[in-house]
Amino acid sequence: MFDLTTLADKPSEQELHQLAMKTVGDDLTVKGYEFVAVNSQLKKDPQFVCKKDKQLIFVVVKACVYPDNPRDYDHELLEKIKSHAEKYDATVCFAGVGFARADNYNLPLVKSQPYAINYEGLQHL
Repeated sequence: MFDLTTLADKPSEQELHQLAMKTVGDDLTVKGYEFVAVNSQLKKDPQFVCKKDKQLIFVVVKACVYPDNPRDYDHELLEKIKSHAEKYDATVCFAGVGFARADNYNLPLVKSQPYAINYEGLQHL
């Protein structure tokens, strides 16, 4: 049997990024982070600049779809962000958010079906 969903039913890269941003933003809010700046554009890093306990924090958010691992990040990109953060005495965190079809991770992710979120919080780098 094959999946009859159309390409129009697949979430776009931007839609996944927005879902990841909401997931991470909600988590940061609950944990008491103060937002200094938010950038929701794809491939514009960091996405969040926050403060907690007077410490400036740059948060890079990336969305992925199963079977990709949300904890895997681009080391070269994060090194560039860390170098930039040093100028502001900021720390850098990575927030990977994975998405999968809730009823069967091996089926394609589509907007018309429930999805599961794999987010384990910030990775301090």
